[in-house]
Amino acid sequence: MPKMFELSGKRIWVAGHRGMVGAALVRRLSREDCEILTVDRSVVDLRDQADVHSWVLENRPDVVLLAAAKVGGILANDTYPAEFLYDNLILETNVIHASHHAGVEKLLFLGSSCIYPKYAEQPIREDALLSGVLEPTNEWYAIAKIAGLKLCQAYRRQYRCDYISAMPTNLYGPGDNYDLDTSHVIPALIRKAHEAKVSGRELEIWGTGKPLREFLYVDDCADACVHLLKHYSEDTHVNVGSGTDISIRDLAGLIAEVVGFRGDIIHDFSKPDGTPRKLMSAEKIKALGWSPTVSLRAGLTVAYQAFLQDSSSNHQRSA
Repeated sequence: MPKMFELSGKRIWVAGHRGMVGAALVRRLSREDCEILTVDRSVVDLRDQADVHSWVLENRPDVVLLAAAKVGGILANDTYPAEFLYDNLILETNVIHASHHAGVEKLLFLGSSCIYPKYAEQPIREDALLSGVLEPTNEWYAIAKIAGLKLCQAYRRQYRCDYISAMPTNLYGPGDNYDLDTSHVIPALIRKAHEAKVSGRELEIWGTGKPLREFLYVDDCADACVHLLKHYSEDTHVNVGSGTDISIRDLAGLIAEVVGFRGDIIHDFSKPDGTPRKLMSAEKIKALGWSPTVSLRAGLTVAYQAFLQDSSSNHQRSA
């Protein structure tokens, strides 16, 4: 294991601090003796190279956590492929290159488990990258994230930059996106279960409900990222996950219990299932001394309370 990278006294830029992951990183870093830097998108557009370079040179962060991304579920990826590819490619390129130009000491790039082939051997090890075809419904986002990972490797090899990459599994928690047109499966099911509970209707899920998925509470992910900043400095990316999975049908049942929905769960078989199974190997990060602490039920309980608070706040603003 490399010598521990000290965060004490460092200026740490969380790029994408208003997103679910970025906000969790800010919460986690508040427990460290460091200065947290953030900048709103109304001030710096990460897709604008001049904006990014100017801000980074002026503020001189020591560490960068690149959590900014255009994200969404199957429908959003399928509907807006150009934005998912272009926006993610350009913002990660701008931040990584500006960090090198400004002499940033360490950078962590956050990718996604969708970088792996659709039919990768389970659980998915880090070396499965580029070993097969991607899942068509999110390949645009996946290709952008693969490019970001490879860019970090390229700057590391050519310029000896201490840039590392973490590949989180499906994340959920406070600050999630509950728009049914653009959300991922957990926030979508939380909202649908709540609305079904209020209306007395059925809870509808997409497809057969058989696909298996892995989930990680977002504050666990943030803790893993800080652990990697301190203890990891290698070329290969690191999976960040729980090491366990659950079927979408069982997940819907668990969310129904948490929400208090007691009606029927029905299927919309016209909707796609996506990848049959996606479970990442957590052996590498466990060997580095990290494992999650929040159970799926406990995390969903907090996520539902956050959803209710968000809904209440939105209602008050619109009143």
